[in-house]
Amino acid sequence: MPFEDAAETRSPAAAEIRAPEIETQIWLLGQPPLTDYLDYVRKVVDGGEDLDRRELVDGWRAANDYYHELETTEAGIADAAECLKLPDALAPLAEELSRRPSFRSTFDKLPTTFGMIELDKIVVSQRRVTQAFVEAQRARLHPKPDLEGLFRFCQPLERRDPPVSIRRLGGQRFAFASPSNDFRFLDTALLRPGQISGYESSGPIGAVVGLVVGYGSNFLSVIRSEDRMVLHNGYHRACALRAAGFSHAPAVIQTVTRRDELELAATQAVVEDPAFYFRAKRPPLLKDFSDPRIRTLLRARRMEKVVEISFEVRDHTVTGV
Repeated sequence: MPFEDAAETRSPAAAEIRAPEIETQIWLLGQPPLTDYLDYVRKVVDGGEDLDRRELVDGWRAANDYYHELETTEAGIADAAECLKLPDALAPLAEELSRRPSFRSTFDKLPTTFGMIELDKIVVSQRRVTQAFVEAQRARLHPKPDLEGLFRFCQPLERRDPPVSIRRLGGQRFAFASPSNDFRFLDTALLRPGQISGYESSGPIGAVVGLVVGYGSNFLSVIRSEDRMVLHNGYHRACALRAAGFSHAPAVIQTVTRRDELELAATQAVVEDPAFYFRAKRPPLLKDFSDPRIRTLLRARRMEKVVEISFEVRDHTVTGV
């Protein structure tokens, strides 16, 4: 752990520190940069330092060659992804979701709609998913869900996020950890005394500055430019739906028309190389996670997402204004 020797406080729901665990990751080979793949194997894969580097490169190269074949046999496939109108029966659920504060704060910058997206032809920028999590999501899915059940699976209105471990590293420095990759710093909030409960201060409270950590929106969503859609969030649910035989899924769709807009919504990988995801003849697609010529299974050590926060206090005396 990155902060083993620090004094510790933990959320009541958190259990004792787990021993390192191994989980199977489904990794897409053949996508640049190769060095990222080799570094991941060396640092994260169980026994990765002892694996033959030449064999790893050979496997990656074979997948890369296969992608070159697909540039001919499946050229333009990502531009043919269907985006169907959301069924009328789901309009009330979509309206309810749109009113949620978490939805409004996430999708408040770009034109946003709902639609039924074709899963196989959605472009992906994330190169790995956790096999056990995909299987757990599939187990949650009813074998024959009605439209409402399918919508709630893709756009959950209720959350079951894992507990957060909290450690105090010093007087003004804290670390927060979660097994979820959606864990992040959310916001800075200025709170008035009436907004605070359950806290006993050493003196009357004038105001409270809150540094908020938590989880990002958990909505299955894509970013659309012209006829192409890139999956932004919901990778494990999308893979679970494909494995269960679904061809389309209700998704939140954000539309961009220029690169500056892309920077407001997309992941760093997409922002740094938009031409690859929105213009390549045959970019990586969601269905590639099921293709044995592209994917590989890696036994990786379980990782945690850590958010470290520190703050500074300065006390001044100034003349009145």
